[in-house]
Amino acid sequence: MALQLDEAFETVSQAITNGKLLLVVGRCRVKYEGRAASKLSEGDRLLVVKHDGTFLVHQNGKMNAINYQGPGAKISCELAFDANSKKKEPTGIIVRATRRLPNKAIEQIEVYFYSVEFAQSFSLQDDSQLKLYGTERELSGLIMQDLHMLEKGLIPLKKESLVRKGAIDILAEDSQKRLVAIEVKRRNAGLDAVTQLARYVKELRERRGVTVRGILCSPEITPNALTMLEKEGLEYFKLDYEIGNPSAKIRGLEKKQKVLGEYS
Repeated sequence: MALQLDEAFETVSQAITNGKLLLVVGRCRVKYEGRAASKLSEGDRLLVVKHDGTFLVHQNGKMNAINYQGPGAKISCELAFDANSKKKEPTGIIVRATRRLPNKAIEQIEVYFYSVEFAQSFSLQDDSQLKLYGTERELSGLIMQDLHMLEKGLIPLKKESLVRKGAIDILAEDSQKRLVAIEVKRRNAGLDAVTQLARYVKELRERRGVTVRGILCSPEITPNALTMLEKEGLEYFKLDYEIGNPSAKIRGLEKKQKVLGEYS
């Protein structure tokens, strides 16, 4: 059953005033004006307003908001009335998110609720920072501890070796004294990963005038990427790891391996 508009408005107004998380579900239209302009016709949607001014309008599918303002928007609301009606009853609730752009122009999202099915505010206390486990940097650091899991005789030279456009995750040397560029991906490796590794290998060959191998490490690789990898003369290693707390673990990793400078 739909809420009375004045009742829903009271919840919305107090949430905005008190800086609370606000959730509103109802039938509405959405209008945006600013760097561009757009209109979203009437439909059932979810409005999320956060204490920092974040303003999100969601439809009943997909992950991303259909309209949004990032943190810092000024949030306001008001009741709407029919100027031609003698009745004093509200006909809707208008919630706006307004931001002033660097060029001093105004950017605004206006949500006009014809009816409201749900309106509630919440006081959330959460200042914790997200800590991501299993990043590519963490995985490459673990691999560098024991390159023998990739190939016997590999010796680590440097982690995150800088090149013109990026950084090689691991630079190593094989048993035949050839340079080896190792690129680590935490997800499915595609054509872009192969292109990246091929670019690193080419630059090292040109800059140092030596034979350079390239190894791509990832949990999976697409068929097209594998075909391209083979054409480029590069190699693939299937990375088997699991995410844990407080760190990721690579299966097959055994011991701490010395870097080249530690060998006598």
